[in-house]
Amino acid sequence: MQTPTMTEHSKPATELQHKIKTRTAVVAVIGLGYVGLPLLRAFFKAGFPVLGYDIDHKKIQQLRSGESYLKHLGDDFVTDMARSPKFAVTADPTELVRADAIILCVPTPLGAHGEPDMSYILESTTLVAKILRKGQLISLESTTYPGTTRGDCLPILAKNGLQCGRDFFLAFSPEREDPGRKDHNTQSIPKLVGGTDAQSCELAAELYSAAIAKVIPVESAEIAEAAKLLENIYRCVNIALVNELKPVLTAMGIDIWQVIDAAKTKPFGFEAFYPGPGLGGHCIPIDPFYLTWKAREFGHHTRFIELAGEINSAMPHYVIRRTMDGLNESGKALRGAKVLVIGLAYKADVDDVRETPAAEIIKLLFEQGAEVSYHDPHVPLFAGMRKYMEFRMHSVSLSAEALKQSDCVLIVTNHTKIDWQLIADHAQLVVDSRNAMGPHLPLKGRYLRA
Repeated sequence: MQTPTMTEHSKPATELQHKIKTRTAVVAVIGLGYVGLPLLRAFFKAGFPVLGYDIDHKKIQQLRSGESYLKHLGDDFVTDMARSPKFAVTADPTELVRADAIILCVPTPLGAHGEPDMSYILESTTLVAKILRKGQLISLESTTYPGTTRGDCLPILAKNGLQCGRDFFLAFSPEREDPGRKDHNTQSIPKLVGGTDAQSCELAAELYSAAIAKVIPVESAEIAEAAKLLENIYRCVNIALVNELKPVLTAMGIDIWQVIDAAKTKPFGFEAFYPGPGLGGHCIPIDPFYLTWKAREFGHHTRFIELAGEINSAMPHYVIRRTMDGLNESGKALRGAKVLVIGLAYKADVDDVRETPAAEIIKLLFEQGAEVSYHDPHVPLFAGMRKYMEFRMHSVSLSAEALKQSDCVLIVTNHTKIDWQLIADHAQLVVDSRNAMGPHLPLKGRYLRA
């Protein structure tokens, strides 16, 4: 870990630094979701007493009983924590006063008109401000536009007269979680840290380096905020590129998956990205537009980001058109057709349905009059999300009979648990947005990529 050059420490800084070094600092995490819960466990495993806070009382009860509600982490993810006196969870914000470090891992969604919804950040910061005392370190991990930590959070925290950098400390350290990934976890993914001042940066870097293998301090909170956006914009734009090429090459009779496989044999200058039915998760479909919104304040128009968003958002409609094409070739209309959607989660091998393109695809299928069912071994119940709250569907069993009775099997998510050979043997028509059936070609039924 590289440590910035420091001025003389304040007494609160010295005391906090000692607590971090001796692993006696109480580390609190606000928001116990896909980011917060693994982070809480990382600090617990590093030997710190930890305190989890969430407004969801059901989550609190599950954690106290040693039950994990994030199934991709494994059933025993919290059992050892629940047995330890160093672990506590609460829905009472007043308990945060005993924390020495408070890490905010709250959602940053988009509003109805594509504008940043900062309510979770502002509300959680206000909650912390009510209990803020000397010697506390506050770190924001929620992805947001540059300037949030200093311009939005700091004024709220400083209202009680405490001085940042002397009495309390404030930093931004972007989350880099990738649910379901096997080759990296919270402890192994390098951590960026940017402070609102040098002392805040040093303390935050020391705290994170106690639990994370590699910590990279940067010059300011704004650099860390912008770096996180760049990471997600990079993926958003490159995925949009291959999504734009997909229908073009399909019209030419060229398999884009084979094109990508050919291109990635180049050992430099190319990184493979793959097309799909649209973007999902809480990062790539949302985070780039925080910069788009902020850029307008400075008189700039982020055309690349907005175009990428348009292309990726249009992919569910392309999938529906390909489904129509496949049915038409069989002399059937989408209206009244039985469509079995395979996969509801936004990516393979997780139960995460945040921003999943499957929701929009199912909505469009219903609007076209199709009879829709879905199969997902990780998502037994889909009870709606934001603009899809009218949906309440249960996953159906995948069987030869169910496949034969379906007019179309539409693949949205390529979970490894799914019996792809069963689909290959019994489906009448497969429309594949993930190239999931590539290893099983040719199929007994008809096959279209989407």
